[in-house]
Amino acid sequence: MRAAKQTSHRLLVALVAVLVAALVNVTNAFAVIETYQFTSPELEHRYHKLSQELRCPKCQNQTIADSNAPISKDLRELLHRRLESGASDQEILDDMVSRYGEFVRYRPDAAGVTLWLWLAPIGLLVLALLILVSVFRDRSAAPASLSEEQRRKIDALTRSGSVKP
Repeated sequence: MRAAKQTSHRLLVALVAVLVAALVNVTNAFAVIETYQFTSPELEHRYHKLSQELRCPKCQNQTIADSNAPISKDLRELLHRRLESGASDQEILDDMVSRYGEFVRYRPDAAGVTLWLWLAPIGLLVLALLILVSVFRDRSAAPASLSEEQRRKIDALTRSGSVKP
């Protein structure tokens, strides 16, 4: 019985070791490993900065630096070529936006259509505050003045004891 427990324990340890090794290999397989030769360290720095700024058109929330999608690989190659040919960061971003739309940028400019996206939360907050103010203002409005007849009825009811003041 004891030998069976030791054997099952060893099998369990071996299984866990194999699973951990497989997990390490799987995560390494998904890592993006590309090396580009740059003519200057400044270009390499700009490449890394821009590749973190550009979103993969196929992936939902990955930069082209993080994505393994074929289009991201193509965009990284294009980015390298454009930097080496002397294009400025703004020229590269403008070119990418003209091809793929503002979606390709993680931080789109606050102009044009995207201005509405930047201002919408503020506008909704102001609208909600205006609604709250108008609701509370209506609730706190003073009641209308009582007519002379209504006052006499109230006085009569309070004197008779049916209504306590």
